[in-house]
Amino acid sequence: MVHIAFQGIQAYPFIKRSSILHFSHNLISFHYIHIELSNMKTPMKSFVATFFFILVVCDVSLARTEKSQNDKITYIVHVAKSMMPTSFDHHSIWYKSILKSVSNSAEMLYTYDNTINGFSTSLTLEELRLLKSQIEILKVTPDQQYKLLTTRTPEFLGLDKIASMFPTTNNSSDVVVGLLDTGVWPESKSFDDTGYGPIPRSWKGKCETGTNFTTSNCNKKLIGARFYSKGIEASTGSIDETIQSRSPRDDDGHGTHTASTAAGSPVSNANLFGYANGTARGMAAGARVAVYKVCWKEACSISDILAAMDQAIADNVNVLSLSLGGGSIDYFEDNLAIGAFAAMEHGILVSCAAGNSGPNPLSVTNVAPWITTVGAGTLDRDFPAYISLGNGKKYPGVSLSKGNSLPDTPVPFIYAGNASINGLGTGTCISGSLDPKKVSGKIVLCDRGESSRTEKGNTVKSAGGLGMVLANVESDGEEPVADAHILPATAVGFKDGEAIKKYLFFDPKPTATILFKGTKLGVEPSPIVAEFSSRGPNSLTPQILKPDFIAPGVNILAAYTRNASPTGLDSDPRRVDFNIISGTSMSCPHASGLAALIKSVHPDWSPAAIRSALMTTTYTAYKNNKTLLDGANKKPATPFDFGAGHVNPIFALNPGLVYDLTVDDYLSFLCALNYSADKIEMVARRKYTCDPKKQYSVTNLNYPSFAVVFEGEHGVEEIKHTRTLTNVGAEGTYKVSIKSDAPSIKISVEPEVLSFKKNEKKSYIITFSSSGSKPNSTQSFGSLEWSDGKTVVRSPIVFSWKL
Repeated sequence: MVHIAFQGIQAYPFIKRSSILHFSHNLISFHYIHIELSNMKTPMKSFVATFFFILVVCDVSLARTEKSQNDKITYIVHVAKSMMPTSFDHHSIWYKSILKSVSNSAEMLYTYDNTINGFSTSLTLEELRLLKSQIEILKVTPDQQYKLLTTRTPEFLGLDKIASMFPTTNNSSDVVVGLLDTGVWPESKSFDDTGYGPIPRSWKGKCETGTNFTTSNCNKKLIGARFYSKGIEASTGSIDETIQSRSPRDDDGHGTHTASTAAGSPVSNANLFGYANGTARGMAAGARVAVYKVCWKEACSISDILAAMDQAIADNVNVLSLSLGGGSIDYFEDNLAIGAFAAMEHGILVSCAAGNSGPNPLSVTNVAPWITTVGAGTLDRDFPAYISLGNGKKYPGVSLSKGNSLPDTPVPFIYAGNASINGLGTGTCISGSLDPKKVSGKIVLCDRGESSRTEKGNTVKSAGGLGMVLANVESDGEEPVADAHILPATAVGFKDGEAIKKYLFFDPKPTATILFKGTKLGVEPSPIVAEFSSRGPNSLTPQILKPDFIAPGVNILAAYTRNASPTGLDSDPRRVDFNIISGTSMSCPHASGLAALIKSVHPDWSPAAIRSALMTTTYTAYKNNKTLLDGANKKPATPFDFGAGHVNPIFALNPGLVYDLTVDDYLSFLCALNYSADKIEMVARRKYTCDPKKQYSVTNLNYPSFAVVFEGEHGVEEIKHTRTLTNVGAEGTYKVSIKSDAPSIKISVEPEVLSFKKNEKKSYIITFSSSGSKPNSTQSFGSLEWSDGKTVVRSPIVFSWKL
């Protein structure tokens, strides 16, 4: 079974983030890769085997459980529907006949109508062998278990200015955002439907009933709620309804958080323990919400996810938001990518998290070009909490915990490694590791690792400690994570943590106190690329730049369930209406909501046009013209970190020109990958033959960015990219300009001037010529801009050389 992560590293602070890197044969060589590989974090194998991250997106480990010949495993079965005999009235009847021919006992879990041609079922190894021998079976893949990978955000993005500019973006919007996640807490004020008009006539969905959930929990805002569990139960056993609700109800919090981030109604005085107080609202506050619960405490099964996507297509959602994903595997083997292809065909934009495996290069996932892949950046908001030492020195930290139980005067301070029981856990404060005689009445410094961040606070409190300083280890870097700890606590970066330890080791009577400074706004510089945000290049198709862009994903305040504590600890009795979470799980619904906002203004735009608008209007520099910084090293970030840049929704609503794509364009892309007819049929669910007389090229996919891959052989090398622009604004003439930091690469554009009438399309060719020798730096960057003097349509350019 393949374990895949949700992308909220702080959504589940009780789980320690691992770093798992995915590679394929198609890797790109970068100078910094060799440095990073030598210092790569070790994946926590035992941890990955037992816990599921919230990604989101997506840390993956392969862990196949040994099965006996008679044990059953769940599979996704892809069928060549074109071979269905005419004697069958419907494909579902045919699928049952196929299954019956290999097993008298196997049950059909799901029959898929939209996402794939096929079904899911559980089979023994012998039944699997017989099924694979059937001529109409294209491929059988094991079910994948996906692990679970704002008050300030609207103002930070400028959404407060949009209402007056675009009066159609109001509560009468007919745009529906579908979210595949852990469900919803329908009582949240973020799903209040006051002022909403009738449910759109185009809506075909419904609200399903179940444990603690009835149809009355839905309204004109929350217009759909379904749940899917057949796949997960086939793999892990029946759901324990005393622990989690067999219904759309959210017992976890992640799904409520992402849904309200994307399209939550405005809620005044929203905060977490007083932090980040203000009005919380979704990116598309007027859009309708439909939730599809596919994730449970055990995991999220791809068979359930496909069923939910299948139904969401039939329900007529406009945007699908998935804060989860998998590794970079071939598109014809990636069921999530295949489901997204079907959604795209139906005009649905699919937004996915890029992953939380940064800052490692080649870690970005969900890289299919028909998926919008979203990385994470920071806001201009922070929650400072300083650690003040007895020697007068202060070190900055961050916290969401309350500090009112700490004395005003300094208290004794101790390193956990000097207070452990028989050396248990050294300095990592694992459960039961601290000696109450040494810890009682003191602040304890704990190292990250071995257990979750908030669990360490619980360990300190259980041993009688008054407070905690949580120090990053070297692999965590200098970007501490703010948590709502169960006791007064602050988190510090690695270097500051080392400095504090020196004080603890050499002062005979160390003391400290924690100074909580509440919410700080206007933090500069902002945004910066979140350290955890997964990075390019694209290990599967390096000619497609991923992530597409970044959006806010750090310390995001949004609605939460009241069935779980803000720390996720069972021992934490606190319940909140809003929680502050970080991860690409949070940046993904920002993009989904913005896509819905654009869809409400431009209902006829395709998913590719909407993504293009979001990409070509991003920004990559601060007001002082300096490049956005990378949170991992505080150095200038690159398009491998932020893609096209940081979203800028005001400009995205009027992009001027867009790079549009059709289904045929994506089919040509698959031909360029030399996919066989069977592989294309698996992705596209139809017979499609590549024209043997046509020269297909990945570089001709009409993508809003350029990833130029040179072979690196001696001699001049020339690579051409063809692009077509569609005018979605007023008539005008656009002139091209090029920026590049690679003097050895000659760049030319033909033509250099394009004049457009309304809705007119114009094509151009950009040629990249290498001198034949590799430059000193094996990574180079640039940009292409088309401008009419008012509107700028910008695309990033990255250069790389094969190994």
